[in-house]
Amino acid sequence: MAVKKKDPRLDNGREFLDALNLLCKERGIDKEKMLATIENGLIKAYEKQYSKNVNVRASIDRTTGIMEVLAAKNVVEEVADELAEISLEEARKIDSRYNIGDIIETSVTPTDFGRIAAQTAKQSIIQFIHEAEREKVYDDYIEKENEIMTAIVQRVDGKNVYVDLGKTEGLLEPSGQMPGETYEVNDHLKVYVLEVNRSVRGPQVLVSRTHPSLVKRLFEMEVSEIRSGIVQIKSIAREAGYRTKMSVFSTDPAIDSVGSCVGPKGMRVENVVAELKTEKIDIVKWSPDPVEYIASALNPARVVNVSVRENEKAALVVVPDNQLSLAIGKEGQNVRLAAKLTGWKIDIKSQSQILESAAAFDEVEIPETGDYNNTEE
Repeated sequence: MAVKKKDPRLDNGREFLDALNLLCKERGIDKEKMLATIENGLIKAYEKQYSKNVNVRASIDRTTGIMEVLAAKNVVEEVADELAEISLEEARKIDSRYNIGDIIETSVTPTDFGRIAAQTAKQSIIQFIHEAEREKVYDDYIEKENEIMTAIVQRVDGKNVYVDLGKTEGLLEPSGQMPGETYEVNDHLKVYVLEVNRSVRGPQVLVSRTHPSLVKRLFEMEVSEIRSGIVQIKSIAREAGYRTKMSVFSTDPAIDSVGSCVGPKGMRVENVVAELKTEKIDIVKWSPDPVEYIASALNPARVVNVSVRENEKAALVVVPDNQLSLAIGKEGQNVRLAAKLTGWKIDIKSQSQILESAAAFDEVEIPETGDYNNTEE
């Protein structure tokens, strides 16, 4: 009785599968995706080494690990192109049911393909692992979009600053850098994750020190009442490096929203200011009443009267003469931030200016009752 010879490829195939199974388990990699990547690599290797003028696919037996290259050939009466055709006679040796015009897959695996296949499999596995690791890092950091992270300055390249975010690198562009702030290698700083994008070198993470939400996240870290939802941050207007105005509201009448953010002896707000270096922070109480809200937003200036035109979202604010420059702020910063914070156009006049207008026109220019609400301290 003839003894069937053992296919010499079996030992190598099983050894390959055992190693692949162990690797996929250790790395948490999808085995089927890995095999598909290797098969694609085998096709490219075959076409590069042997022929591109043939319709081939690579196959790795999921049980034995044996690798083959299969070519799709048309069944014809007479073969004119051996790469693309097979005779009906040869086809029926494989399966007697084949007829002219059928498509048959036959092995075109070269006898010396083993070495190339092994090298290709190795390269495909390395490439797959690198891509899988990049994808995992991307998945980790896409969840950190709009969040705050601690970064370490890695290098400064021209106007760009590159920071270490742990598993990947972040880019702090000039637009995200605070005016007057300098960055040295190994500096630790808090950054706001603006955007995470895929790239061939791994995820590209854009971070910022100027985004208004950086202030929001810093207060969330410092103020437990904000984290619990009792105190809400309603709006933030920021000119990074100079000044920020933030309006807050408490859902519990017993909790002071502004006091919670300032903290005992001002410690909470001081911790945020320390992270932002020289930036000043005004915390004001939010109100659904635009008159109260606008008056608070102009803090630290004292307001005498606010008149608002609802349909234009415009307000005329009257302040004492000695408060005018404070209300407007240096280069108009205070009123500009108050307008951004509230979403209202704000025009500030001193009491003297209002009285002069009244004397000149024999009346104060005030819109019709109903369009405006007035309040006086």
